[in-house]
Amino acid sequence: MADSCITPDQITGCVLAGGRGARMGGVDKGLQSFQGLPLALHALQRLAPQVGPLLINANRNAAAYAALGQPLDARVCADSLPDYPGPLAGFMAGLEHCHTPWLLCVPCDTPLLPTDLAAHMMASRGDADIVVAHGWDTEHAQPGQPPRLRPQPVFCLLQTGLAPSLARFITSGGRKIDAWTAMHRCAQARFDRPGDEQAFSNANTLAQLLDLEQIVPYRPS
Repeated sequence: MADSCITPDQITGCVLAGGRGARMGGVDKGLQSFQGLPLALHALQRLAPQVGPLLINANRNAAAYAALGQPLDARVCADSLPDYPGPLAGFMAGLEHCHTPWLLCVPCDTPLLPTDLAAHMMASRGDADIVVAHGWDTEHAQPGQPPRLRPQPVFCLLQTGLAPSLARFITSGGRKIDAWTAMHRCAQARFDRPGDEQAFSNANTLAQLLDLEQIVPYRPS
């Protein structure tokens, strides 16, 4: 039977900002400005009330991320694997520094992530070891057509006991999130409610970042 008494302090939140930023020309994506604040700070501020401890997975500009996370007591952790092997390396870094039963990973480039992300993912868990968010795919929506609901695999809630499995998978050359999650009991958390339309809109390029600023009203923090 699923444990229905999981509390926010039993979940560590981890903002993934350790990528190359290749589609942004190699800049550090999490430090790019959105509505006057770094992208990663938007993610941290939305995630902080939902979880207990906070982590920032970053492989560059550690001092800048440490300063950014200091008001929220967020610790910076780098990949333990070289050469930016992808989001799973960020998952692994989070698990290596996680001291709670659960880890909730989110990307740094989705500044409108749901304010009830953790609660809705836990409510959708059942007896699964992994919960993956499913949200509207606004990036690939065709003109005149509604967006489709699709997995958002970087938004992932993990039992921390999965660390050895993930380490074996990465060591064997595995890089795809869905290939690893398919090895375990995995649940979906559907974010298809009114108000979720832009929740997973992300900024992979500088143009997408500018576009996102145009459709989202400015709200000073």
